[in-house]
Amino acid sequence: MSTEWIIPAALGLGLSASAGFRVFVPLLVAAVAARTGLIPLNESFSWMSSWPAIICFGTATFFEILAYYIPFVDNFLDAVNAPLAIAGGTLIATSVLPTDHEFVKWIIGFIMGGGTAGVIHAGTSFMRLASTKTTAGSANAALATGEHVAAFSLSISSLFIPVAVAVIIIVILLLILRRLIGGGKNRESSVVP
Repeated sequence: MSTEWIIPAALGLGLSASAGFRVFVPLLVAAVAARTGLIPLNESFSWMSSWPAIICFGTATFFEILAYYIPFVDNFLDAVNAPLAIAGGTLIATSVLPTDHEFVKWIIGFIMGGGTAGVIHAGTSFMRLASTKTTAGSANAALATGEHVAAFSLSISSLFIPVAVAVIIIVILLLILRRLIGGGKNRESSVVP
């Protein structure tokens, strides 16, 4: 991988991971950062830094955050947001990748960005289900607050220290995948006599 890809790929990975926590937070952060000239977006994604897009992302972020504090709506949102997180992760990763080849850009964006957002979202969804089962949802507000903080801090950190954030995300992804795959093996072994 050439050096011209390292920073954009790390930025895309960090922002995509944020989409796994909250779909619209990294889109809002990236839009404002692009509007202020902090990050470059690919030409075909310049619409993301427009005022109408920023207002839409801001409004969606507000309502998404608010909805996660409503009992049982948070679990419903986890189901609805799964494909949205993948789409948001794909969009945001694709918007910063430095290639003019559209097909390649979208494939890499989907694999790297959508995959990262999907894995993070799956991990947080399982945590919320466990919280709902064990505490009847009483701990879900605290979990939601942690996810909001993670989404904002990860998005903003990705702008300034993208490579460090990418390394942390890769470690987190490996831990989540190990847990998800290992959990499935443990369930299978408990069923088999």
